[in-house]
Amino acid sequence: MTERTAGEASDSAAPERELRFDVEGAPVSAITARPPGAGATVVVAHGAGAGMDHPFMSGFTRGLNALGLATLRFNFPYREAGRKMPGRPAAAIAAWRAAVDTAAALAREAGTEGEPVFAAGKSYGGRMASMAVAEGLDASGLAFLGYPLHAPGRPGQLRDAHLYGLTTPMLFLQGTNDPFATPNEELVEVVRKIGPNAELLWIDGGGHSFEVKGVKRTPAEIGRRAAEPVAAFVRTTLPPVE
Repeated sequence: MTERTAGEASDSAAPERELRFDVEGAPVSAITARPPGAGATVVVAHGAGAGMDHPFMSGFTRGLNALGLATLRFNFPYREAGRKMPGRPAAAIAAWRAAVDTAAALAREAGTEGEPVFAAGKSYGGRMASMAVAEGLDASGLAFLGYPLHAPGRPGQLRDAHLYGLTTPMLFLQGTNDPFATPNEELVEVVRKIGPNAELLWIDGGGHSFEVKGVKRTPAEIGRRAAEPVAAFVRTTLPPVE
């Protein structure tokens, strides 16, 4: 793992550091930040069409930092290589394992051995996190920022089979106008079938990136707003302080 101070973080609640870690022998980029007293880290993966530097991603992680949580956002290998389309799921799952291991190592360096590590992802990134957990990744919780339940216009082809049986706490943050999860009743039923460890929060009028028609907000601001319910989810999931 190699790192240097990031030069872009003037609006962040905590200094950001750029680093790189290996995924199956190839380095990928990441940015981490740790506010004083952080008791948990949220690892965040981007969606299929944008990397970790998208304003939504930086706004989201900086929003979490402002709320007292450490973060690590990273690129999947295909994005690091300059490709626009995701590769095989196994590569994304390997990236998730390496990212969580890196977050745990950073927590040890900060003197917080065994700190809870949560996995959050925008669309594809969240889906890959859940698949990694289904294959044994140890995460304290999963936060989905617009879960891609199905391709737009294909509600009969659900991407839900691996979710059932997971006992990890889950938060689905979803826009009511998200074409990847309409009609809304389908996601409601999926969450019901998962069980009491899953929670669903709707953003009224929100699209796949939580944009609301007629409401002018930048992607960074949308990301910062999305951080609030995710931080609340993390806080309620953490074990009580003795």
